[in-house]
Order: sequence, then structure tokens, then C-alpha cells
Amino acid sequence: MSTIASPSPHPSQPPSAAVQEALAISLRGAEELLPQADWIAKLQRAEASGQPLRIKLGLDPTAPDIHLGHTVVLNKMRQLQNLGHQVIFLIGDFTGRIGDPSGRNSTRPPLTEEQIKANAQTYYTQASLVLDPQKTEIRYNSEWSNGLGAADMIALASKYTVARMMERDDFHKRFHGGQSISIHEFLYPLMQGYDSVALKADLELGGTDQKFNLLMGRHLQQEYGQEPQCVLTMPLLVGLDGVDKMSKSKNNYIGITEDANTMFAKVLSISDELMWDWYTLLSFRSLAEIEALRKEVAQGRNPKDAKVLLAKEITARFHSAAAAEAAEQDFINRSKGGVPEDIPEVRLSGAPLGIGQILKSAGLTASTGEANRLIDGHGVRVDGSTVGDRGLKLTAGSYVVQVGKRKFARVHLS
Repeated sequence: MSTIASPSPHPSQPPSAAVQEALAISLRGAEELLPQADWIAKLQRAEASGQPLRIKLGLDPTAPDIHLGHTVVLNKMRQLQNLGHQVIFLIGDFTGRIGDPSGRNSTRPPLTEEQIKANAQTYYTQASLVLDPQKTEIRYNSEWSNGLGAADMIALASKYTVARMMERDDFHKRFHGGQSISIHEFLYPLMQGYDSVALKADLELGGTDQKFNLLMGRHLQQEYGQEPQCVLTMPLLVGLDGVDKMSKSKNNYIGITEDANTMFAKVLSISDELMWDWYTLLSFRSLAEIEALRKEVAQGRNPKDAKVLLAKEITARFHSAAAAEAAEQDFINRSKGGVPEDIPEVRLSGAPLGIGQILKSAGLTASTGEANRLIDGHGVRVDGSTVGDRGLKLTAGSYVVQVGKRKFARVHLS
């Protein structure tokens, strides 16, 4: 292994106030910063030289949209970007074809090239809602990975042992559980680590489930004679259910391109306890402000007040302050049984028409069977009154039909 010089020209000097502030910003909400002493030294070097540090975040385009869980690390990137460092948003269009088994008990199927391209098209646009696009370096790891021939791949594979690879928790569990591990899966952490070599990263960010892969980058940089990157892991954001990490497959997510009213209402649906974790990981308020708000709630202030502030902040970030205000008013109207101003207008004929058919034809339910189940559960209203009879038929006229808390239609029946 190559001998690596210290990342700092003045390792013995105490950190300046600016470096201490940068360290505090780095640590806010973080799970681990490894090694912290090296990161301080890198910050000191950047301050002395005026040369920004290179900070990397890689995301495989495994789905077309980004949700709030992804923005935990994007928020951290933006905070470091605001300090003047160079952030690199890396789209794993090559590694996405391998499939990362992180945190899974079996192989994640590799994506096709068409899926990769389709998903990657929206990633940077959505990430730019958090990052400053004018100051973000956008890269694709196919730039260097596609050019690796067999000889280079074998050389890369020689930099790590099978024994060390099997220390990775998911590989270890699958092996001892008698589940198969394909050889190509070992290539994923190697290729992700090689990205750090190609980009000469000073710091790599990721979720706690990516720790092994992030440390691989540090190891490979040393093997290739580079100064090793530091690793900053962020907690996985717990989703709306308060149990599992936010995930589209769990349907406990908030997409950052969802409409303002839905986004606001979903934030308000989380538990009071979960709210404070979301404040730490998602809010741009200072920790002092959050702590003051928490004390007010502990002293008797309604926790819903704090949740409304968080919902407005998040909604305004991805829409606008005006949209957040309108979403709050829309939520108030709905909670009072009011009807939103902008609801679909639907024209149907055949009066008198059964309520189940009306719900289906108006697009409020997928089928009359679903409509009947909702009626049985008291989840359907007509002009504000709960429907309790599946056999209800509406005569000609105009009606406001509501399903649940958020689905409305103004039905004109003839």
C-alpha cells in the first residue's frame, strides 16, 4: 500500500472559528464522521490554501423520482456547498446496471440501459431543487467505468480480499443463511469505491446502509496512492408510518415533486415524536431554533403548531412560500369539512345513477367494489353527508362527492 501524506499542512494547529463552524455543520444530524481528525485537517488545509474540498454523493437511478429520504444527504451537501466547497452529484448509470444489494437479503435485479437513462433524466433536475445547480458538478460513473478493460478490472479486484468482502453484513448473513451471492455483486462496492479514485474525493456522503461502500472508496484511494477521503454517514429517514425507512415500495414516502397540498398534508400526518427527527434531518432552521421550539412544546404549546411550521418549510422549499400558505389553508378547509376551491368537474349521464358507478366514473375509485368497501367504512360523502347505503342512487343535479380526506369531484349528473 502506498504511503499517504497527512491531509493537513498544519496538523498541530488548533482549528479556527471558521473550521469549528464547518465541523459543527458537518456533524449536524450525522450518524458518523470518519475519521473526524482527518476531516478537521482537510478543512484546515482548505482554509489555508483557499482550495475548496471535493465532496461526493452518488445515487443510482433505481427509480425515476427522489423522495424526502434522499434529501437528507442532499441537504448536507447543500450546507457544505454553502461553505464554498465543490459538491459532486454522481449519477451511477454504470453501477445501477450491477445492482447494489445493500441492506437486502437477496440480489437487487440490475436495471436495463433504457431504465437507467429514463430515471437519470429526472434525477439532476430534482436534486437541483436542493442543490445550487450553478455550483454543482454533475458526473456519471460510466465516464470512467465503461473504459475499464478486463486487465484494469482484474487489477481493481486485486485491491480487496474475499475475506474482507464477506465482512459486509448483508453478504455475511446471506452466506451463512445459505442464500446465493453472485460474483458480480462483489464488483458493486469495488466500482463505487473506484468512483472516489476517479473523482479524487475528499469526502463522500451516504446513508448508514452505505458505510461499507463508502469505506471501500477510502481504501481504494490509498491503494491507488491518493489521499483517502473521509466518510460522512447520515441516518435513514423514517417514513410516514413511523416504523420503516422512507421508501416508495413501503408507500410511506413524500416525493419532492408531489403537489403542495399533498406534501403539506403528508408532513402533518407524522407522529409528534417523529417530527423532531425530521426537524434535525430536513429543516434548515438552526439547532438553537429547533431546541427553543421543542422547549415551547414541552411547556404546553400545541405540537401541531411546530408540525405546521415544518410542513410549511418543506412545502415552500419545493414549491413556494405562497403555495405553502395556500396548502395550509386547504388543509384547514378540509379538516373543517370544507371543499377545496379547485376540484375536478365531472359530467355524467344516466340519472338516476348508483353511487358506486358514480365514484368509479368520476375517477375517485378504481372499481365499484372498492367504492362499496369505502361506503362500508364510512369513507364516502355526498355534499358533506356520509353515505351509508351501497344502493344509493343520485337523481339529476350537481353534487360534491368526496372519498377519504383528499379526493373530491364536483359531479354534474343528467
